[in-house]
Amino acid sequence: MIDSKSPEMSLIQDVVRILQSARQNAYRAVNTAMLEAYWQIGKRIVEEEQFGEIRAAYGEGIIKQLSKDLSREIGKGFSVANLENFRKFYLTFSDNQKSYAVRRELSWTHYRLIMRVEDPAARTYYENECADQMWSTRTLERNINSHYYQRLLSSQTRPETSILNQNSDKILSNDFIKDPYVFEFLNISEPINALEQDIEKALIGNLQHFLLELGKGFSFVGRQFRISTETSHFYIDLVFYNYLLKCFVLFDLKTGKLTHQDTGQMDMYIRMFDDLKKQDDDNPTIGIILCTEKDETVVKYSILNDSKQLFATKYMLYLPTEEELIAEIEREKRAIENTLEKERKIL
Repeated sequence: MIDSKSPEMSLIQDVVRILQSARQNAYRAVNTAMLEAYWQIGKRIVEEEQFGEIRAAYGEGIIKQLSKDLSREIGKGFSVANLENFRKFYLTFSDNQKSYAVRRELSWTHYRLIMRVEDPAARTYYENECADQMWSTRTLERNINSHYYQRLLSSQTRPETSILNQNSDKILSNDFIKDPYVFEFLNISEPINALEQDIEKALIGNLQHFLLELGKGFSFVGRQFRISTETSHFYIDLVFYNYLLKCFVLFDLKTGKLTHQDTGQMDMYIRMFDDLKKQDDDNPTIGIILCTEKDETVVKYSILNDSKQLFATKYMLYLPTEEELIAEIEREKRAIENTLEKERKIL
């Protein structure tokens, strides 16, 4: 038996690493080459269809005939459905360019999912975020179905803090907070009558899914996290640390409508955490109240209206429909517009 610390074992480990790296690089190279080939095939099909104008019926005939010819000449993989996907791939990501730089981190399955997204801005977001964060196809599909991008947009409290702002490298807390959060992975049926501690327990039991829903940079610190003063003990439902924001993030879970007592309690938790737990190189603590319904009066007249550390956001235990999400975003937009209008009048 070879000693794990022997020169022979070191050689074996080095060779294994070299081979694994080479295989990964080869896979990525082949994957990128095939994606580029699919785009070029789609481009060629569209060129053959158009001759200056799109002719749908003629195009359908081209794809059917091409499928037969390629299947005979090359073999499987060139069904009518696949060729139509290649065509859509080009049309979705062409923007009248001669070529398209595919993201080498993404697979054909990733791109097929992203192509379903109609909003160009959302497509760009999913493509970049998926590649940068190394989302699996399952994670990408879940985020598209739960309207991840739109929920991030709806949480922006000022236009200048939008996730679409590409002119600044500054990381903003709003870029990490969704409204609403969606916890459909808990499989809690409607009508919802679960207790707060039951939902909290279920979230920790599904911690991997919960972290994916929270987004980038979150690591779990504790549940029912105790924070103590000289005379009292307090327990925070869920505590995380975000290494991108470089701060603690506190979550308080509520099964009902937001109240002013909830905002006051979370404000106290934030101040205590900043005083007792935050390190010198940490940014100020952020507190998020998760509730099933937000009271706009409470949001408007409580410390939520001015605090940059305290947020209230809805959570849903089921996937929202597109109509539900649109209504939620429109409500948020109206609230933002009203606030901006009042600020303009003051100025």
